[in-house]
Amino acid sequence: MALQLGETAPNFTIESTQGTVNFHQWLDDSWAVLFSHPADFTPVCTTELGAFAKRKLEFNQRGAKLVGVSVDPLSSHHDWARDIEQTQGAALNYPLLADEDQVVAKLYGMIHPKADPKLTVRTVFIIDSDKKIRLTLTYPPSTGRNVDEILRVLDSLQLTDKHKVATPVDWQNGDDVIISPSLSNDDARQHFPEGWNTKTPYLRVVRQPEQ
Repeated sequence: MALQLGETAPNFTIESTQGTVNFHQWLDDSWAVLFSHPADFTPVCTTELGAFAKRKLEFNQRGAKLVGVSVDPLSSHHDWARDIEQTQGAALNYPLLADEDQVVAKLYGMIHPKADPKLTVRTVFIIDSDKKIRLTLTYPPSTGRNVDEILRVLDSLQLTDKHKVATPVDWQNGDDVIISPSLSNDDARQHFPEGWNTKTPYLRVVRQPEQ
């Protein structure tokens, strides 16, 4: 059965380009973005891992760590890292897990047999500081991921954890948000004394609170 939102992210211990990783210990009290790619030395994956490396600081600023994984051996990861740096202009600066025995892939359901029985698909897991799974995404092999979207969801999750709001379609950090339907108008006045725009009784739009 596929992992579901709210479940505890499975722990594992595995070798990586930055040494042995015990996932829960490595995570500590940070958030994490765990993502798999089909194979080393492939074009789309090369662009993706380079993009994550370039934007690692943006994840760090949100208290989130990056970690990649595929079923390739560690030696392959190290060799491929040179290509990533050469072609994408960014060195691999986060651990890349060598999951040759498919331990992580099986724990997280990263292998879809009808797509490819041997390779991991492009999955993304956002895991919070309580080690709970907060987002899952799966992409086909031919489609590279959108780093902006992953950062956008991370911003949304952290904002809505702190405040009684939800984020609407196409929301970007700083845009107006929606007051949680579970909050009565009386309670909402305590949280949002400056008021809000009522579109319908269940759609109350308010300025984004300070993070």
